[in-house]
Amino acid sequence: MGEFFKDKVVWITGASSGIGESLVKEAARRGATLVLSSRREKELKRVRKENGLTDSNSMILPLDLEDYKKLGKAPAQVLKTFGKIDVLINNGGISQRSLAHETSLETYETLMKVNYFGNIALTLAVLPHMRARKQGWVSTIASVAGLIGVPLRTGYSSTKFALTGFYEALRAENAKENLKVTLVYPGFVKTNISHNALKGDGSPQKKMDSVIENGIDADECARKILDAIENEDLQVIIAGGKEKFGLFLRHYFPKAFAKFLSKTAVT
Repeated sequence: MGEFFKDKVVWITGASSGIGESLVKEAARRGATLVLSSRREKELKRVRKENGLTDSNSMILPLDLEDYKKLGKAPAQVLKTFGKIDVLINNGGISQRSLAHETSLETYETLMKVNYFGNIALTLAVLPHMRARKQGWVSTIASVAGLIGVPLRTGYSSTKFALTGFYEALRAENAKENLKVTLVYPGFVKTNISHNALKGDGSPQKKMDSVIENGIDADECARKILDAIENEDLQVIIAGGKEKFGLFLRHYFPKAFAKFLSKTAVT
């Protein structure tokens, strides 16, 4: 482990649980100064306390990604406290578990607001600061479901595919400004994502998928994400054998992949 994150200001969304909480734990271990954001302030305080963070090396900044039009003012609060933003990790989001024909348009809108507009709104708010400094690292947590259209996740997959398009273009536009962009594609990671996933009517599923229960450990996922940012990787796929096999089939044998996807367990 190098010194890359030592004294860097790292802003993590979705920091109150799952991959985000693990990112806080690992980034704190690597010496980062942290900004913790999510909707749940109480849980953010818990995460900060459990990781031994203080006012000198962390701040809690509650945000609601769904209310994305209000995110533009958030960076000013970080800059007032720490004077800079080195790394932004857009991790906050919500998943879906419903068939397309059973999913309301309102549910699709919610998924897009949280996963896409909330995500890029925060990046756009931070972007002028990073461009002015000619230095910055932005990472967004997409998903293998942003490379493969996964059943029961039509809306979720759509938002993650959209993030790939935005951030690949953003990287190209800001290469001369020394902005580094890392796209992260996790597969099944053991978190509460399926418990909180939206059903067709927009209500939470409130149960754990077996594939998530048996997924990659969130702490392992966080370590690989931070390593990828430090290495300035363009993208990193953090997934198990089933997901990697699906990606292989999709690339080389698309017809076989279509059959595989229609029959494989995704919950």
